[in-house]
Amino acid sequence: MDFFHWWALTDPIYIMSNNHSTTWAFLLINLQSLIMAASDTTSVTLTWALSLLLNHPDALNKAQIELDTHVGRNRQVGESDSKNLEYLQAIIKETLRLYPAVPLSVPHESMEDCTVGDYYIPAGRTLFVNVHKIHRDPRVWSNPDEFQPERFLAAHRDLDLRGQNFEFIPFGSGRRMCPGISFALQVLQLILANFLQGFHFAIPLGEQVDMTESIGLVNLKKTPLEVLLNPRLPSHLYA
Repeated sequence: MDFFHWWALTDPIYIMSNNHSTTWAFLLINLQSLIMAASDTTSVTLTWALSLLLNHPDALNKAQIELDTHVGRNRQVGESDSKNLEYLQAIIKETLRLYPAVPLSVPHESMEDCTVGDYYIPAGRTLFVNVHKIHRDPRVWSNPDEFQPERFLAAHRDLDLRGQNFEFIPFGSGRRMCPGISFALQVLQLILANFLQGFHFAIPLGEQVDMTESIGLVNLKKTPLEVLLNPRLPSHLYA
């Protein structure tokens, strides 16, 4: 957990208020918002990541080989291993590209009249950024609808997902980007790594996972993910 970002967020509240009970109430509300924002992103993205890997067994196998190489099967993967799991990180980035947790950004408001491309936007209009469309723009991404984690190990290796590169903004950008980004990324990497290290996966009846998206603010799968799990580690590691 990155506590620095939490305190950076709540410092202004402390400065603006001399009422310590009120300050702590705001602090708790902000901490709750961070955890809830990260939890939604984590659960949704994990579901899509596992669905994609089940439909692409070569990528799943490659991720498990990476885990066996850098971690082995005699201990559970830990947070300190994340820096060595480049392919796993690429899988998460590619999942966030194809299935951003919030495909339309939270609403913003234009502060003044402006022109974007050929569109005139008056001040005071509510604006949404179509993240889903940006992430599948063929002018930026080759084969944009295909699951290719390797793109984040090659042409897009240095692409930042913290809002600095506007062609890839799964957590938004600017002052009002997702406040739970650091927490979400840490949890995503650790949970997905533990799943992939700990289990063999199979799809019931051997069918492809349905990748249909539901309609809503959060990008949920239309049908629940069903998967068969078999352990791939020594039994004492599951205790």
